[in-house]
Amino acid sequence: MLRSSLDVLPASRIREVANAAMGRADVLKFWFGEGDLVTPEFIRAAAKRSLDDGHTFYNQNLGLPELRSALAEYSSALHGTAIDEDRVCVTSAGVNGLALVSQALLEPGDRVVITTPVWPNLTSQPQIMGARVARVALDCWDGEWRLDLDQLLAAATPATKLVLVNSPNNPTGWVLPQADWEALRAHCLRHGIWLVADDAYERIVFDPRVTLGQGTTLRATGVLAQVDVDERFISANTFSKTWTMTGWRLGWLLAPRGFIANFAKMVEFNTSCAPSFVQHAGFVAIRDGAALIGETRARLHRARDRLVARLRQVPGIAVAPPAGSMYCFFRIEGVTDDSLSFCKRLVTEAGLGLAPGVAFGPEGEGYVRWCFAATEPLLDEGVHRLANFLARN
Repeated sequence: MLRSSLDVLPASRIREVANAAMGRADVLKFWFGEGDLVTPEFIRAAAKRSLDDGHTFYNQNLGLPELRSALAEYSSALHGTAIDEDRVCVTSAGVNGLALVSQALLEPGDRVVITTPVWPNLTSQPQIMGARVARVALDCWDGEWRLDLDQLLAAATPATKLVLVNSPNNPTGWVLPQADWEALRAHCLRHGIWLVADDAYERIVFDPRVTLGQGTTLRATGVLAQVDVDERFISANTFSKTWTMTGWRLGWLLAPRGFIANFAKMVEFNTSCAPSFVQHAGFVAIRDGAALIGETRARLHRARDRLVARLRQVPGIAVAPPAGSMYCFFRIEGVTDDSLSFCKRLVTEAGLGLAPGVAFGPEGEGYVRWCFAATEPLLDEGVHRLANFLARN
């Protein structure tokens, strides 16, 4: 039998919808958080070269030195600060990094505060460690997803061990304003609370109010430029979205020097290390992928605008344009089914695969999530199927 702390964890509602489409080739699949493009050739070629060169052995727990150095340089440029490689740990995916953080910091009974709705792995990982999760819900008003910062600060009591924020947010696309980041950091510093940022979508921001850095590079929001090298702040990131590498399972952490120095054993006890040939591919993605990042963001921006415009033409749909990420999270008037049942009906009756809002927590009930990292014809056909389904029901 599983431990009692695992019994309460829900199974993936998105997988449940996907299972309802098992064996059907006609379903348009917008339920998972990935696009329909394969990883670019220059990244795949780097992995092939690495394999041909025999890089199939164990390597350092914290990652290959050249990749750690490249990630430090990349993050320094993006956030306008100096980050040394002794604050970098390479992980086997961003979600693996977040799981390791929970293992390293949390004990049974610890209090964790998380902004929601959110990807369910983020709330489940602390629960696996026996921590208590307090949820602070976003709200959608005036056509925009927002956070009541005072509510978040009130929830982060001095007894709180860790605050976790995912911005840009999956599933809503909400982006925490820079002033709120700074207020949250000051609050956590004052009370000795760990602040953890899930930065998986930090390069996918569409909001024109976000400051532009040099050239066409978006300067990321957040507080990494302000934190001290030993401050209780951790950024968890991934190659999955920015470089179209979802299946590669490669990520990294930026954390205090002392934390990283002691963290190698956490990697050792879990995965030992990320595969060398995958890390070599990641190094080339960092080194040669600037143009890819700009193209990806521009492509997703166009897809967002197209999907939002098409959805707004469908009677009964209310959608707030996401400020970042690759998702639209929206309500449909007149739907009486719960979101899971509704999405299952969409699959079986309309051949359309969306993610149920409840998959991201109780705050998401009544919504559905659409991943718009797809070609325009597929998005158009998806809206057509949704409109026809609603007209019949």
